[in-house]
Order: sequence, then structure tokens, then C-alpha cells
Amino acid sequence: MTPGFPARAGKLGLGGAPLGNFVTAISDDQARRTIDRAWDQGLRYFDTAPHYGLGLSERRLGAALRDRPREEFVVSTKVGRLLVPQIPAQDWDDDGFRVPGALRRQWDFSPEGVERSLSESLDRLGLDAVDILYAHDPDQAWGSAAREALGSLTRLRDAGLVSAIGIGTNSTAGLADLIGEGLVDVIMLANRYSLLDHSALETVLAPAAKAGVAVVAVGVFATGLLSTARPAAGATFDYRPADAAVLERTGRIASICADHGVDLPAAALAFPLLHPAVSAVAVGMRSPDEVDDDVRQFDVDVPAGLWRDLVSGGLVPPGAVPG
Repeated sequence: MTPGFPARAGKLGLGGAPLGNFVTAISDDQARRTIDRAWDQGLRYFDTAPHYGLGLSERRLGAALRDRPREEFVVSTKVGRLLVPQIPAQDWDDDGFRVPGALRRQWDFSPEGVERSLSESLDRLGLDAVDILYAHDPDQAWGSAAREALGSLTRLRDAGLVSAIGIGTNSTAGLADLIGEGLVDVIMLANRYSLLDHSALETVLAPAAKAGVAVVAVGVFATGLLSTARPAAGATFDYRPADAAVLERTGRIASICADHGVDLPAAALAFPLLHPAVSAVAVGMRSPDEVDDDVRQFDVDVPAGLWRDLVSGGLVPPGAVPG
């Protein structure tokens, strides 16, 4: 029996990339108020990574959780990118985070690299252990990186240093084999299972459900396009400006949502959890107001008729909707 995803984490988690100044910077105070508001709103799952702001996200999260009862929350972080000195130092990080460029990321999924990465993450977080440890984007490193990483993670889990292990990725490639071989407890899947992208339905979610592997869906707002009631001008889809076809499709989905009195973001948050393999969704939040809005949308009771209309309109596959 694999550990799976801890029930105490709840169904909605806080994604830590914005806490690492993803795209735009926020202050330490704003980061702290965001995490505190998430706690007050009942969120108990917090995801982070060394990659997010060259350790800044982990430091901010650790500072905010340090005095919280450890048994009441779940933390996941990631390995695969060691943080090493950037020589000569750059003024700013060049990988999407608005932080000074004194460090750089170095791929390393070896046992020694994974152990070092976890040890450094624990120092930044101020924790003795994390609940879930993901291999971060091994598909972007080299062909055998996922299996090498999982071998290293399995040793840590077997030694009792982490509770559950898995892969955090934007890619569905090869995940079915890893799931089928019993190598993962949890998959954190970004951008591949949402109202606009169903590519993981048969390739990841079906085998995960069969094997009892938990899936955490992230990127459920499609990197922006699904985050407002109507597609906004200049909105992005999968990190790029949305093209006319995807804007038209999103508009059709938004209209069906409106017909049922539901905002598009509420449906976007609810959709992945219709599938039995999906244990939770995690959403990046950068302010207390964003926390409040995401929780409000998450708590919306989406009527079954909305899902039926999306299926009959050819906008989501029948297999994504129960019954």
C-alpha cells in the first residue's frame, strides 16, 4: 500500500511559485500575509520548490509555518535542481523569477544530489521532514532522469525521511509506465488536466486511478486564461498568448458556466476533482485577496447540469464527468 496523498491536506492547496517572486516581485510582508490568510481560510497543503525564486519560496513558507502545529499541515517540495553559486553573479535570475542572480540551478538527480537538495530545503523551511518529495521536471533534464530520480527518492522514503514520493511535471510522457511499475505515490501534474487540456485523462489519470496513485492537479487556470469569468484580453494559455481558437473555446465554456450561474474560475477549480484519481488542486496565490477569491470560487457548488452541457457541447470528454 503506497502512502498516497495525506487526507489532512484537504482538496485545495497553496502553490508556492508566486512566493518566490514568479514573474513579479512581492514583499516578505505580502508573502507572509498571503500564507497566514491561507491558513486562516483552512488551507493545509503547501507546495514549494528550490526552483521557485532560488530558495526564496521555501524560506518564506518556512518562516510562516514555523510556529504552526506540525501535525496539522502538509508540505511538499522538490528535488532535481541544486542551487549553486553563479559565477560571476548576475543582477537578476534569468529563469522567470524576480530575484537576485547570485545562484544558478544545476540538474542533479543522483542519490547524493537528491539528499543534498532535501537537506538544504529542510534548512530553508526550518523543518525536520517534508511530507511529499517530488522529482521536479525530470523530463526537461535527460531521458533516464525520472527513473534515476525515483531510485534516489525511494531510498529516502524507505529510510523514513519522507512519507510519499513522486514526479512534478508538465509532461505526461512516460508517467503511465512509472505508475504501472509502482514507482510513485503521487503525481503533481501541471497544465495537462484542465477544462482546456484533457491530454492526461487516459495517459495519466486512468492508470493512476487503477494503481491507487494520487494526482495533484496544478495549472488548473491554464496559466491565466481560466482565471476570470470571461477570457481577458492578452490572457495566456500554457505560458503563451492564447490564440483565436482557444479563446473561442474558452468563451463557449464561459457562456455555459454563466448559464448555470457559475463563474469560469469556479468550474476550472472543480473540474479536475471530478476524476477519482485527483486528490487535490494547488493554486499559486500571491496576496490575501487572491486567497480569498480562490477559496470563494473553490467553495461554489457547481451543478451537475453544467458538466453535462460541457460534454454535450463537445467541450470536455464524457470520461471526465461521472455518470
